[in-house]
Amino acid sequence: MLYILEKLGQNPQTSMKIFVRGLGLFVLGLGLIAVGYFSHYAWQMAGIIVLAIACAVAAWGYIGIFANRWYHILTRHNPERHK
Repeated sequence: MLYILEKLGQNPQTSMKIFVRGLGLFVLGLGLIAVGYFSHYAWQMAGIIVLAIACAVAAWGYIGIFANRWYHILTRHNPERHK
């Protein structure tokens, strides 16, 4: 399990960038849904698709951040467990 956490959380800066990009896509998706509310419904469909992609991207970034934190919590008190 520690190997998986180490692999997923090996670069927290990149994971944070991925998470922030997912949040940006999320805001874009919400904007498209709002535009679709006032104009054609196709904008809402595009917004829902962008929203789904944004949730997946943000979740992937968050998993990397969380794995890094959890790995450091588990190996902080007992460094021999890492080996």
